[in-house]
Amino acid sequence: MMERLSIEPLSVMGLPPVEFVGLAADLGLRYVALALSALPNPYGYPPFSLRDDLALRRETIAALRDRGVTVSLGDGFVLHPGRDIRELAGDVAVMAELGAQRINTVTFDPDFGRSVEQFGVLAELAAESGLETTLEFAPGLTIADLPTALRAVQAVGRPDFRLLIDTMHLVRSGSGPAEVAAVDPDLIGYIQLSDVPLVPTIPDYMEEGCFERMVPGAGELPLLEILDALPRHLVIGLEVPLRSQADAGVGPHERLGRCVEASRELLAKLADR
Repeated sequence: MMERLSIEPLSVMGLPPVEFVGLAADLGLRYVALALSALPNPYGYPPFSLRDDLALRRETIAALRDRGVTVSLGDGFVLHPGRDIRELAGDVAVMAELGAQRINTVTFDPDFGRSVEQFGVLAELAAESGLETTLEFAPGLTIADLPTALRAVQAVGRPDFRLLIDTMHLVRSGSGPAEVAAVDPDLIGYIQLSDVPLVPTIPDYMEEGCFERMVPGAGELPLLEILDALPRHLVIGLEVPLRSQADAGVGPHERLGRCVEASRELLAKLADR
């Protein structure tokens, strides 16, 4: 179970992909999640595009191969009102070239039916490239909570279109270990792990989610109980942006090293249950 940790793009705040792959490998991880450009904004790093920079893509593929790292998740597949998700077919192909296992989607389209239809199209595009697709829910999105996400996954009706469970979003949207345990495990495809207080201390939810989460175990989420309710073979992506630490001069290796160490301790406790 120790080998199923990954690092999500939000955690490194713009670190270029070759360096990102090296960071994951140096921390002893087999997985890394990638976006094709920096999300949400570079943090003192030059912008990059795995979509447009073919040389960088080749360098990243070489780094993944040489360091023994696999792309657990391709992020950035966002549905917007009036946009046809087929426009992202090229991005799906790039993720496949990078060797990604799956891509992740969210929707800002308020039309639930149209979102479901577009999810199905995206999942088909991904499947044609050998990829699975996960759906992430969060307060503020059209798919805002676990029950709505379940409805969407069941409406799409594909075994390769499954839920992504982010521990922050799960609890803040009103669910917890009991609700997760009631979900068919075959409908869950990926986990994102972080910690936060139960009651927000930052008024803007997206500000907190994108920049100021907490090292697993440092907040108040019932992380061990949530993980115990989830399938134990799934990759766990560490989505722990720590902007305040970065502002204080703590580098990505030290910031993420603390997250990896804390997560390994959590998984060791899980193995004993």
